[in-house]
This record gives sequence, C-alpha cells and structure tokens, in this order.
Amino acid sequence: MVPTFSAKSYEFATYVPARNYIGGEFQDAKSGKSIPVINPRHGKAISNVVMSGKADVDAAVAAAKAAFPAWRDVPIRDRAQVFYKLRELLHKNLEEMAWLVSHENGKTYEESVASVLKSIECIEFGCSLPNMAAGTQLDVSRGVNCQVVYEPLGVVAGITPFNFPIMVPMWMLPQAIIGGNTFVLKPSEQVPLCSQRLAGMFKEAGLPDGVFNIINGGQESVEALCDNEDIAAMAFVGSTRVGKLVYARGAQTGKAMLCLGGAKNHLIVVPDADVAVTAENVVASFTGCAGQRCMAASVLLAVGDVDHIITAIKARAEKLVTGKDIGAITSEPARDRINGYINDAEKKGAKVIVDGRKQRGGDEGYWVGPTILDNVSADLPAAREEIFGPVLSIVRVKTLDEAIKIENSNPYGNASAVYTTSGDVARRVMNEVSAGMCGVNVGVPVPREPFGFGGWNDSKFGSGDLTGWDGFRFWTRARKITTKWSLQKDQTWMS
Repeated sequence: MVPTFSAKSYEFATYVPARNYIGGEFQDAKSGKSIPVINPRHGKAISNVVMSGKADVDAAVAAAKAAFPAWRDVPIRDRAQVFYKLRELLHKNLEEMAWLVSHENGKTYEESVASVLKSIECIEFGCSLPNMAAGTQLDVSRGVNCQVVYEPLGVVAGITPFNFPIMVPMWMLPQAIIGGNTFVLKPSEQVPLCSQRLAGMFKEAGLPDGVFNIINGGQESVEALCDNEDIAAMAFVGSTRVGKLVYARGAQTGKAMLCLGGAKNHLIVVPDADVAVTAENVVASFTGCAGQRCMAASVLLAVGDVDHIITAIKARAEKLVTGKDIGAITSEPARDRINGYINDAEKKGAKVIVDGRKQRGGDEGYWVGPTILDNVSADLPAAREEIFGPVLSIVRVKTLDEAIKIENSNPYGNASAVYTTSGDVARRVMNEVSAGMCGVNVGVPVPREPFGFGGWNDSKFGSGDLTGWDGFRFWTRARKITTKWSLQKDQTWMS
C-alpha cells in the first residue's frame, strides 16, 4: 500500500519514489533509469520517478488485457460501486491529496483543494452512468425491435499533463473504467506522485488488479503507447505540438484518438462591462493556477474606451501576493520562457503596467508574479503564442468586429469570453467567436459535469469532448441489435 503524504504546510517534505503500477503491483522500470521529481516552490527534489520504455508499456498493456474479460463481465452498476468508494476515500483524504498536489505541482493549497473537489465531481458523474448508459430500444415495425447497447473497447490509455495531477486523469478514468475498459495511465513525469496514491486508493476501493495500471516516463513511453496495437483508444491532454504528433502516431495503429492541445484564450471587454465583476473575473482568470491551465485568459481585447476597467484590473492584480495568492511555476525552464515573452513584448513596444518578473514567493523555487502588458500589438508572440503563465496581454481595438476578427485569426479555439451588460453584444460574440468553450462575464468558462470539456481548431484533435456523455461515448462502442421472434401475417420492407 502507498503511504500517506504527511505534509500539512508548504514546508519542504519528501515522498516515496514513483514506480510503475502493473497488475496490482508496484515495480521499477526495466531500464533502471529514474529522474528527480521537483517541488517547484522549493526548486529541489521531493522524490524520483522511473523512466519506462517499450517493455514496461507492453507489460502494463498485457496486464490490462488479461484483466479485461472479467471486468467487462462485471455489471455496470457494480463497476460504479468502486468509484462510489473512491469518492469517499478522496473526501476522507482531501487535505492530504491537496497538499500532495501542491508539493508536486506548485499550486497554492486552496487551488489544490479545488482541483481535488473537481476530481470528485468527475467521479460523481461517472457514478451516474449506470442510469444514463441504458441503451434505447424501439419496436420499429410489427414484430421487429431495434436496440442500442454500449460496450467497452478493451484496453485503453490516457496521457495526462503536469498542471492538474488528479483532475485531468479523472476526466478519463470514471467513464472509461465504469464503461468496462481496463486502463493504462501515463502521468506527466513532472507530477507522478498523486497517481501513486490514487493507485492505492483504487485497490482499497476494491478495483481488481490489472484494471488500472500506471506507466511512468517520457517520450519513449508515450511512443510505445501510441504504437501498441492492443490499445483500442487513447486520450491525451497537453500541448498542441505534442498533441498533433500523438494523434497522428496513435491513429496509424487504428486506435480511437482524442487529443486536447493548447490554447490562446481571448477576453473581449467593452465599455459597458460591469467594472467590479470584470476586474475580479479577469484577474482570477489570468492568475489562477499561476496561469498554468489551458482555460486561463491570456489576451484582453480592449474595445474602445475601457481605461476605467483596465485601471481596476491593474489595481486588483497588484494586490495579489506571490506565494500566497499565486503558486509557483512548474519548472525553471518554464519560468524563463514566461519571462522571455514579457521581455520580448516590452522590447517591441508594449508597456509593462504590472511587472511580476522579480516577484518571489520564497527564497527558493520558480516564480513569476501577476504581469499585465498594455498596448501589445496583435502580431507579437505574447499576443499569439501560448505563454502558460500569469501574464495578460492587452490589445487595443476600436470595434467589436475588430476584436472578433483577432480572436478568430488565432489558430487555437479552446475558450473565449466577453464582458458586457448588453445581451446583444453577448449574443454576437457567442455566435461568432471560433472557440469551443465560451463565457459571458465568465473568464474561465469550464463546463461543469455533465457538460463536456473540449475546444475547437488547434486546441483539439479528434471527435467529441473528453468529459461528460461524449467521454463515455469515446471509451465505448454502440452495438445495434435488431430482433424478430415470430412470422407476421402481413409484410413490410423488413420482412
């Protein structure tokens, strides 16, 4: 059993090594290689993680394949009971799991609690599937009945990012496992520790060995998952660059693939927007999770005279305390990349009205405080590329049409929002922006369960959304059954 994580503060603490979990047993990678797991708040290793290769992936898939027939035959209501118990365990260990998220990812404790609670919400939706997944049937002709049932695919896999160590896996696991599949999870090598604890909770909840497996590693393990022909479906959450590669490579083996990529989310602010609502919401959007989330705002399209609103946004951002209100940046290279975008924009004429480059949340670790760039040209990298940090670029435009044009010229299509008190303006933006998740006076328009999470354009590769009912449909296949039991006195085209 995996030991509990004992930390109850931001003070540095260590944890057990992250190993592979195959067939209900923890084991080292066959290569014998490992790398350190860094606590971003302190900038030093709290653990290490094994680096797996093809042989490890094949072993995990084989264990999942062996467990599949028995798990497939378990009634869906009994499969869901495991997740009812997992939900109880996460509630019971909420504080522990939140501190573990914080220590391996760098989030504040409050943000970490919220991410665990969102994970529980995903589980709760999964527990509802036995009621939702009842296939429909209809007598389509005299004596002829058509029925749809949803069946598992077999062994499936998920590759998840560093920014939400529990929540993003829970976008996949409830629908896939309650749907009757067995699962191989490849968490980010930067945040493998929550998955270890999760494996122990699954075992305590009664999940049979081999139904849930973990492979730790980097590019080699991802490529091996893509190439393994015994994996029927795979989901990925991460950058657009890697998402495109994973989608193409996995699809070559006939897998069902769904890959969520990066984002460049635009917030459109018009003069009639409510100042207090807009200031609070915009700052929360671009600084939450230190901007390290695909739903974070990164560009504010300021339409006309909105200086009074920008002043309020600036004042609110300046009140945030780095280290207390904003967590650490996940790594030193990530911090340097974020600062590079700020430096480049300033050099090319943007005005830094809130500067977080020298802000720190402690003597150690990797930090960038809230940063606002004003008068950013729409063609600058800071306005077009994903920064993934607490940086807001303000692009000034004269009209709403110009704002929508800039939004739609960006290759991403994850999220977009408008701040206004006008229903007509809101309707126009919601109808015309090219984004899959949109908000009116909501800067992080994450759909809550049962609604699905997923963007458009270069923010997603594959069909459907990853969460909600679309997620269940992705991890299953519909079998259509037509039956007839007696000869009818008259004839139809189906006779």
